[in-house]
Amino acid sequence: MLTVFSDDSFMVQAIKEAEKALEEGEVPVGAVVVCRNQIIARAHNQTQLLHDVTAHAEIMAITTASQYLGSKYLKDCTLFVTLEPCVMCAGALYWSQIDRIVYGASDEKRGFMRYGKELLHPNTKLEFGIKHDVCSEIISNFFAAKRD
Repeated sequence: MLTVFSDDSFMVQAIKEAEKALEEGEVPVGAVVVCRNQIIARAHNQTQLLHDVTAHAEIMAITTASQYLGSKYLKDCTLFVTLEPCVMCAGALYWSQIDRIVYGASDEKRGFMRYGKELLHPNTKLEFGIKHDVCSEIISNFFAAKRD
């Protein structure tokens, strides 16, 4: 029997990755890449650990998924990410030709949507707001604690 998972269940997995980032002192963003209803990549921010400003959850997930598939293109894949991707990550997602992106919380300051969906590949479908409250709370609490 084939088990069909929902967008909510995949976003829960991305949230678990964000929690790992939080435990490691990273900005708590998590991502998973799903292909044919199977998670093929899990990642979270690792910029502090790797001393690499490009080590965002999305970039790490793209790399892992590409290696898993043996292809630079992620045409039959969906990225679930807890926070709206930045412009850098949107560019990488464009080049990967990912089929679909689902994000939880919006990023008013650094999110790619400040510049528009045109930053994504024309065939990429975009959805947002899945588990919005949980995703938003994780990131908000992290930055509130930094200000205290």
